[in-house]
Amino acid sequence: MADMITLEVADRVAVVTLNDPDRRNVVSNALNDAVLAAMDELEARSDVGALVVTGAGSAFCAGADLEDLANCDSEEKLRTIYSGFLRLAGSSLPTVAAVNGPAVGAGLNLALACDVILAGASARFDTRFLQIGLHPGGGNTWRLRRITDLQSTMAMVLFGEVIDGPRAAEIGLAWRCVPDADLLAEAQTLAARAAAGPPELVRRMKATILGMDAVTNSDDAVSAEIGPQLWSLGEPAFVDLLARLRAQIAAKS
Repeated sequence: MADMITLEVADRVAVVTLNDPDRRNVVSNALNDAVLAAMDELEARSDVGALVVTGAGSAFCAGADLEDLANCDSEEKLRTIYSGFLRLAGSSLPTVAAVNGPAVGAGLNLALACDVILAGASARFDTRFLQIGLHPGGGNTWRLRRITDLQSTMAMVLFGEVIDGPRAAEIGLAWRCVPDADLLAEAQTLAARAAAGPPELVRRMKATILGMDAVTNSDDAVSAEIGPQLWSLGEPAFVDLLARLRAQIAAKS
């Protein structure tokens, strides 16, 4: 794992850095294995409440290793290419992609797998599939449609538009664009807010938000939230806060 990624934890935020800069952090089988191992470790650690994913060097992730792709002659083998970013997408931890350069093809999928994308000024979002004669895969079009809109997805996938950091923020592909020098610190600050919350509450919140994709009306939305909210009313974070507020009110009276 240490060869393909680096891992640092501070203040309950883990920073996972893709570490194959000579190949611009391509999605290889070796990188995927490292990501899978890292996610297993991080989700089991009590001192990790959120994570940031970024790339070493001048690229976030330059797409899939073409030799690995060329060897995919079955659905099973293709799914191995997806394994890293799908593992990230399925994590119960809050995740932030700090996109510090090109995010291409499978590298774009890796960014889209995170809950929030922060773009550096040098970020470039490029589907690249049409340009190499390859159909999108790994849920690329679905994730783009969820985070942006139909026209943006069409422009990127069918018309080869490459989106820079400021434009990504304009169309909702990134939460915001920040100077490259500030990118990692901004991502860590953002992740720390989620990491500071009660872990089980944060996990349930994330699950509820993602589950809302299947909800189409207000009544079902209320029903989806009411169970978790009832649960949270009895948890220490709310109970203790209420006790402190009551004590403050009593002290003033």
